[in-house]
Amino acid sequence: MATEVRPRPDGARPPGEPRKGVILGVLCVALFIAMLDNVVVSNALPTIDRDLGAGVSGLQWVMEAYSLVFAAFLLTGGTLGDRYGRRRVFLVGLSLFTAGSALCALSGSLGVLIGGRVVQGLGGALLMPGTMAIIRHVFTDDAERARAIGLWSGVSGAGLALGPVVGGPMVDAFGWASIFWINVPIGIAGVVLGAVFLPEFAERRGRLDVAGLVLGVIAIGSLVYALVEGPARGWSSTPVLAAASVSAVAFVLFAVVELRVATPMLDLAFFRDRFVAAAVWGGFAVSFGMFGALFFIGLLMQDIYGWSAAGSGYTGLPATVALMAAAPVAGRLSARYHPRVPLVAGLALCAVALGGLSLYGVGASYAAYFWVLPVLGAGMGLAMSPVSITVMSRVAPARAGMASATGNTARELGGVFGIAVLGAVLTARLSDSLTDRLGAAGLPAADVRHTVDAVTAGGGGGVGHLGQAPPVVRHASETAFVDGLHLALWTGAAVLALSAAVVAWLMRPEPRAEQPVEQSGPVADTRPVAA
Repeated sequence: MATEVRPRPDGARPPGEPRKGVILGVLCVALFIAMLDNVVVSNALPTIDRDLGAGVSGLQWVMEAYSLVFAAFLLTGGTLGDRYGRRRVFLVGLSLFTAGSALCALSGSLGVLIGGRVVQGLGGALLMPGTMAIIRHVFTDDAERARAIGLWSGVSGAGLALGPVVGGPMVDAFGWASIFWINVPIGIAGVVLGAVFLPEFAERRGRLDVAGLVLGVIAIGSLVYALVEGPARGWSSTPVLAAASVSAVAFVLFAVVELRVATPMLDLAFFRDRFVAAAVWGGFAVSFGMFGALFFIGLLMQDIYGWSAAGSGYTGLPATVALMAAAPVAGRLSARYHPRVPLVAGLALCAVALGGLSLYGVGASYAAYFWVLPVLGAGMGLAMSPVSITVMSRVAPARAGMASATGNTARELGGVFGIAVLGAVLTARLSDSLTDRLGAAGLPAADVRHTVDAVTAGGGGGVGHLGQAPPVVRHASETAFVDGLHLALWTGAAVLALSAAVVAWLMRPEPRAEQPVEQSGPVADTRPVAA
């Protein structure tokens, strides 16, 4: 069993102690490209369609193949790292991600491109839990670890936020393959530096929970598939209902298995700790509200306000800057006071941002709603790192990979749920509003139905494809879309505000006698730690 390196009283680095700055840099760069690839492909979809003849369903799978595999295998990546070594699994994951990127860049057909995205998703799922688990071991001081996690969270958020900003110009200048080629030299450098500088930590105890591993992949993979396909195929379609049923059964079997085995892939006792439960829910909620809303805000910027793909990415830079600035601050606040403070503040700011954006309709100027963007970014930055800090400080080091994977899986599922649920809210309101507006304008019922079907196709994304539709139809469609978006934004804001209250209550200071669930290794006190 690996032991943690403790700092010397004089502050000098003991012989053999890991180079913390280099280690954090390697982990953050690998994390950045993995998170960037979650979203950077969106700007390349039209070009991919022209070159490969992908069609709408094919383009959907270019995006979804990565997210589905990434979410399904996160818990597996964390468990394998705990058992076989965090450094080893991290390097395998980064190697797979790099190979998948090269395969995507070289692909001459849609099938090969989707296969490359699957390899990328698997690599990302294996490497991501290791980044946090290694930080948990290397940064042994609570305040130092909180600052490191704050930087880690800022890099993670920057990868997601910069995707649209980076993707558009690269595709315009170098073609869609460039967004994959850029990962290859970075990935190779990361593997080499990781092999040299990353320390190895592993906890080889008991038998591998193969049943839990397989059931977990099936449960999460089927759930993500159902949520992603539901808006396009229809929630009552056979594939969606079948996937949801498989997921429900697999989750029940997974829980039964995990409660019975000696070394479970996911220790369900983990959630008896109210701090952990609150943090995991906080991570889910911020992804639900923010990533669900951001998905449709991109449509608002381009289809309603007339921004180009690259331009709409640039408009989000104030949010990106605020996010990158707030994440390290959240780490310091968590260390000095308590993770509860920045997490609740971040959830509340996100709720304010979504509510604020709902104040603006068709014809709003960028100057009018500009103030929302830094509030949105600051809220996300404040909310991200306290989740990881809380989860990682409340479990023994031997389960660090599992803990990291659990938090990241909750965030990933929150985003998928947010897009599905807020998309359903938007589409329902859009359909009703557009039907009423077109009917009031005197259009025949058949034309009304045809227009509503065209605009609501794919979750309400058809407003930008009305072409030369009459002005009355265009105006009614844009106004109805904004009506639907406003209701979706208010729904997201309500979830975030309620979650802020729940998290504040669950993370209230604990009595001195109350202890974290796992006591097989060092844990962090919930009292303030001096920075």
